[in-house]
Amino acid sequence: MQLVKETSANIAASAKAGLDKTKTVLEEKVEKMIACDPVEKEMAARKKEEKIKEAELRKQVAKSQSTAATTGGGGGGGVGYTAIGAQEMPTMQATE
Repeated sequence: MQLVKETSANIAASAKAGLDKTKTVLEEKVEKMIACDPVEKEMAARKKEEKIKEAELRKQVAKSQSTAATTGGGGGGGVGYTAIGAQEMPTMQATE
């Protein structure tokens, strides 16, 4: 049963990331059509790449959380089986 939950959570995370990536690509295309300046077009492309990387990071974090919850390595028991949204993206902390 745990494996099914983990698989479902991973599928949800992948689907959410796919939607985010598609939305980002479409937004970039619109921005490029509207932009007259090559600099603005370049900014749209960079913004797209950044958003795609963020979506991929959120997917990987969600998969890690669902794996940790399944294996018991969650460390708190409050880990759920959901794909995380943009507002829940963790920040990268430097370790010593």
